[in-house]
Amino acid sequence: MTFEASLAESVKTLQALPALRPAIDRAGQMILATLQRGGKLLIAGNGGSAAEAAHFATELVGRYQKSRRALPAIALSSDGSLITCIGNDYGFDQIFSRQVAGLAKPGDLVVVLTSSGNSANILAALAEAKQLGLESLAFLGRGGGKAKGHATCELIMPGQSGAAAQEAHLFLIHHFCELVDAAFPA
Repeated sequence: MTFEASLAESVKTLQALPALRPAIDRAGQMILATLQRGGKLLIAGNGGSAAEAAHFATELVGRYQKSRRALPAIALSSDGSLITCIGNDYGFDQIFSRQVAGLAKPGDLVVVLTSSGNSANILAALAEAKQLGLESLAFLGRGGGKAKGHATCELIMPGQSGAAAQEAHLFLIHHFCELVDAAFPA
């Protein structure tokens, strides 16, 4: 794909986000409500989405644009020892669901990021959240894949480009961080 075509695909995806505004607003409300009641975000993703999960958790525990109290968020892809333990003993499909089972408490929010929506470990995390009675938020791409319909709130990026979906996911992560900064004074 040429630079121009890649740029056009990303711009097209970002320009389509206003059509998702009701779901974006709902997702923002879910994130704020979770943090305001003392719950934490358990954030999962594979590959580039794992990097975005870590980025989101970092912005919440550390800071985004202003100093404020640290907020509870865990990137479930960040602990290599834990991931390899669970993967070895239970299988790669369970690396996130096992962490949700062990770390989640009532009032927490499970957040998943996937550009395909077809990762078995993401589907298992969503199923575990549902079994525990937790709300879930899914950042999805490519029509949502198999994950479509399994989260409390879904942000399904338009188009078939995984890269453009991830870029839109990052834009939304920053949007939600701006909401958090505004809701939690220094």
